[in-house]
Amino acid sequence: MRIDLFATQTGSKLAKRFAGLNTVLHQSPLPKTVIELVSLRASQLNGCGFCLDMHVKEAIAAGEDPMRLHLVAGWRETTVFTEAEQAALAFAEEGTRGVSVSDDTWENLRKHFDDEETAALVCLIGLINAANRMAVITHQKGGSYQVGAMAHFES
Repeated sequence: MRIDLFATQTGSKLAKRFAGLNTVLHQSPLPKTVIELVSLRASQLNGCGFCLDMHVKEAIAAGEDPMRLHLVAGWRETTVFTEAEQAALAFAEEGTRGVSVSDDTWENLRKHFDDEETAALVCLIGLINAANRMAVITHQKGGSYQVGAMAHFES
């Protein structure tokens, strides 16, 4: 790793803010499964090993089926995701790729998610992309994440 952001005063303060924002997202009406699937898909697209490791382990600890997690990268070619999850994954992909989200994708998303859930999804995509970029820039590697490790930043 190039630098341990969490070991710096500035990085630690930012991690606390990120953890607080993550808490807000988990308190939103957005289903926890959708939060982890969207986080996982954005992390795949951004090549962020640290976040992939974290979100897979956190999702499994929360009761998610590991087989579904294995299929996120090819979600369009599976039968294991609900229509709402598919809409969220399409939205996450377009939002992560940095291009405008198409009207079709937006309209499909809105069929499944109300204003509160949609607001949470927009914020989630922005936050996971920021976290991915910081981890990729600093060369944080995946593989050693322990479930709940980010929780100490929430206090």
